[in-house]
Amino acid sequence: MSSSPPLPGLSVRRVGPQDWRDYRNLRLAALIDSPRAFWTTYAQAASLEEADWRERLEWPTWIASASGSPDPARPQLPVGLVALWRSPEGGEGEIILVQMWVAGWARGRGVVDLLVQTCADAARADGWTSLVLEVAEENERAAAAYRRLGFVPTGRRSAMPWDERVAEVEMVRDLGGPDPVNCTHTRTRK
Repeated sequence: MSSSPPLPGLSVRRVGPQDWRDYRNLRLAALIDSPRAFWTTYAQAASLEEADWRERLEWPTWIASASGSPDPARPQLPVGLVALWRSPEGGEGEIILVQMWVAGWARGRGVVDLLVQTCADAARADGWTSLVLEVAEENERAAAAYRRLGFVPTGRRSAMPWDERVAEVEMVRDLGGPDPVNCTHTRTRK
């Protein structure tokens, strides 16, 4: 699974337009933390209005949270984000995993496993047959996690629109077979 003990209290919840502030804050944090991982820049996202954030949440989006303290009375902290998106150019049965981000201090602690499994379960339940993503070629840690979670390279490549030197590799996971990871963390719906 992951290289360190799982985060205590790790859970994921689906968010909707009513959660736009939480989503905006986490998305902006992700863009500051990992600017080379996303097609959107911080400047582009920071200029969005409330209506834009609400519209982005019309696609399935999840926020992962975990205990940041051994004190169970303290609130959980957001530790990850992921969404599904259907590209107009996508292949038959394909849904795209986008906006994957895990807070630096929470990496290697089961967050990516839970977020990917949540997306795979939701996509499968909605009738999609494959889950597609792109990962920066330079981000070997993320690519290794995706391979461990059942993704394989398709051979297709692209470049970030804001910097052609950042190459992205497309990967796909077939949703028709058994799950490569049995995730035991909590999933909540909202």
